[in-house]
Amino acid sequence: MMKPNIIAIIQARMASSRLPGKVLLDVAGRPMLAHVVLRTRQAKTVDQVVVATTIEAADDPVAAYCARQGFLCYRGSQHDVLDRYYQAARIFGAQVVVRITADCPLIDPAVIDKTVQAFLGQGVKTGAEVNEMAEGHFPYDFAANRLPPPWGRTYPIGLDTEVCTFSALERTWHEADQPYQREHVMPYFYDQPGRFRVRMVNHEVDYGDLRWTVDTAEDLELVRKIFAHFPGREDFSWLEVLQVFERETELRQINAQVRHKNVHDVDPRSGSQA
Repeated sequence: MMKPNIIAIIQARMASSRLPGKVLLDVAGRPMLAHVVLRTRQAKTVDQVVVATTIEAADDPVAAYCARQGFLCYRGSQHDVLDRYYQAARIFGAQVVVRITADCPLIDPAVIDKTVQAFLGQGVKTGAEVNEMAEGHFPYDFAANRLPPPWGRTYPIGLDTEVCTFSALERTWHEADQPYQREHVMPYFYDQPGRFRVRMVNHEVDYGDLRWTVDTAEDLELVRKIFAHFPGREDFSWLEVLQVFERETELRQINAQVRHKNVHDVDPRSGSQA
């Protein structure tokens, strides 16, 4: 029985505006990037995991670390992140692309799987239906568990997963012409209703106010404290993290004042970076 080739691409670079070098900063004895790769690899729906960094000299350490660890790595445009994704997906033969960012060390493989399964169409079981998807006939063009208003989110910031077909990504690569669309990769899929077939994936209870991503020193402090609750483990789930938050309510205050970036924000240093 055939299945589509599903590749997770993790965008990573050293030149973060608010926390430079964050992707290689230590979290529980490993660079943050390692946690993202290792946790993404646990997703049952994903066939390969690729790190997509830039050709800039500043990102040589990212490429070198990937080489040492045996992580697949593609180096592309610093400014046009959409192009970086498209080229990586093309080179590695993706039929389905899963977008993950390297500042999400708590990414949950079960959440990735849920989003991919929703994208593929829950309930698809027959060989004929799977073969149709392998030939490029998918029920959706794009699925995500987070989108900007008016869509909203019910998963904590930091579990962000976006899924699209390669053919839709290729169309987006050709047509997207706004800086924010090139920098943030996926907005062209959803910033105009009706352009693509979109599936939104929600959790039954709304935890969208929780911030588990790393973009500032406060975020890093919080994530380090979370990992300290699970020494030596890379398999703890986001629901286990949620239990920690429910027991230790003061954790919420560590990064409570951090403003989350808007989808229309672009890096002022270049106009379009990842």
